[in-house]
Amino acid sequence: MTFQIDADGLLSVSAREQHTGVESSITVKPSYGLSDEDIVRMLKDGSSSAESDMHERELRENRVEADRLIESTDSALAQDGDLLDDAERRTIDAAEAALKKTASGTDAAAIKKALDELTRVTGDFAARRMDRSIRQALAGQSLSDIKI
Repeated sequence: MTFQIDADGLLSVSAREQHTGVESSITVKPSYGLSDEDIVRMLKDGSSSAESDMHERELRENRVEADRLIESTDSALAQDGDLLDDAERRTIDAAEAALKKTASGTDAAAIKKALDELTRVTGDFAARRMDRSIRQALAGQSLSDIKI
């Protein structure tokens, strides 16, 4: 969001949504009878609205990321859950349940923290899945058959 007052007292306010690139602007002219107090109030309102909009955007993005991570975790567990022992599975299930619960709330920072936790506890599982995939892809091939 940018605010500019030129030499003639014209106030220009513009905002651009960084994710989509959509831009909007307005010019406020003194001939409309705005007092300095009105201009200050408008600037404050615009600033507080921008903060609220940024929070809403962060919340929506974190919820989308949570849904994506939950879906991919469920798919991985269904496909390769046998790579986990019972304790690892319980840890992942608990982190996933915590993310589901947190994602239904309105605290973007808490959702991000739960996302990070599920990502952390699934890291070793992801590495084992990758190892299995590589072994399966290379099974029965000699070094001379592999092209780099």
